[in-house]
Amino acid sequence: MNRVTSGRMSRRDLLKTSAAIGFAGSTGLFAPALRAAQTIKLGYVSPRSGPLAAFGEADDFVIRGFLDTVKGGLDLGGSHYTVEVVVKDSQSNPNRAAEVTKELIVTDEVDMVLVSSTPETTNPVATQCEIEEVPCISTVAPWQPYFIGRQGNPGDPASWKPFASTFHFFWGLEDVIAVFTNMWGQVQTNKSVGALFPNDGDGNAWGDTTVGFPPVLSKQGYKLTDPGRYQNLTDDFSAQISAFRAAEAEILTGVVIPPDFTTFWTQASQRGFRPKVASVGKALLFPVALEALGKAGHNLSSEVWWTPTHPFKSSLTGAPASAFGDAYQQATGKPWTQPIGFAHALFELAVDALKRSADPKDPAANVAAIGAADLQTLVGPIRFGQDNVPPFARKNVAKTPLVGGQWRLGADGKYQIVVTDNQTAPQIPAAGRMEAIA
Repeated sequence: MNRVTSGRMSRRDLLKTSAAIGFAGSTGLFAPALRAAQTIKLGYVSPRSGPLAAFGEADDFVIRGFLDTVKGGLDLGGSHYTVEVVVKDSQSNPNRAAEVTKELIVTDEVDMVLVSSTPETTNPVATQCEIEEVPCISTVAPWQPYFIGRQGNPGDPASWKPFASTFHFFWGLEDVIAVFTNMWGQVQTNKSVGALFPNDGDGNAWGDTTVGFPPVLSKQGYKLTDPGRYQNLTDDFSAQISAFRAAEAEILTGVVIPPDFTTFWTQASQRGFRPKVASVGKALLFPVALEALGKAGHNLSSEVWWTPTHPFKSSLTGAPASAFGDAYQQATGKPWTQPIGFAHALFELAVDALKRSADPKDPAANVAAIGAADLQTLVGPIRFGQDNVPPFARKNVAKTPLVGGQWRLGADGKYQIVVTDNQTAPQIPAAGRMEAIA
């Protein structure tokens, strides 16, 4: 059995490059190895296979580095604990995500569950933890589909209630809408927008007529053409392309899984649809997706949650964002990828909560510690209860900064993302301006 991808990871699996980013107790937070009678178990769920696998590409790197950091154990509440991470693959399937979470809770008896990447993963995991009253921290899904999508009646705001055991940090739809429209404003267009919104948690939220793109774009003078929800992994986008051409859409947006965007963009080129701007969430986050498009990926744009140029550092190691990007490339031979920062921040927040918990083996004490977090992390500050989140979600949601960027194909044939809009987060440096797709 592969101990990295399907179970507890041994220290023999750790990457030697962990030292490059300050792992191995560089801040003095962790005690030397002692004979420990107790163990803290952290469960970790993400899509490591299936159409969302790009989100989990950096998991091994992050988890191995974390285990190297805590290899000497943690002193918590007067006792010493070893630390284990039990890893589960959601296989990009919500039902599977719920099943493996049940395994973590019942069979592995984890003390806390960490989960990353899209509502199809975060929501079933968090819901299972809420049922079992197990502390859960999630990320990499806009807070609206996470919070509203898990309500008994998502269509009735009066019925929405906070959750007892589950917490989430990321940005919201209001942030990505602002980032996208800020980028579009840098290019001269007819303000006609074609939208690709699939029939999933993200697509339904982004296309929602109350909290999604439609009302905001209307107020800003954009004309939105939404052909309706399509099923993920479709192989024919002719209806959408025809609708966008009929609307003379010069802007394309949406929230599309990587293989679907490759299919759409190829078919759009074949049918003569070439917008001036294409800002698409989810699909255009990863270098591998751009590489699959070849030269056709030049000047495509997306939201940017984390880069090695972000001005933040790890609370566990003190290493800056740049060191993580460099170490990942050295360890894997691949370009850095955005989920690195947020996967690492999950472990930052978990350790911070355990250190402050009245009893790290008591679920209620750990829940209270998570809710009281006020931590500077690799992705920025994380604090729950802030007024940048609506009152109904403040207990469970903390927002992180978001900017926008455009992919540029370099002379070396490799893609780099350039931050082209930072109006929503000026502390993150911009490196260029938007260019129209040629």
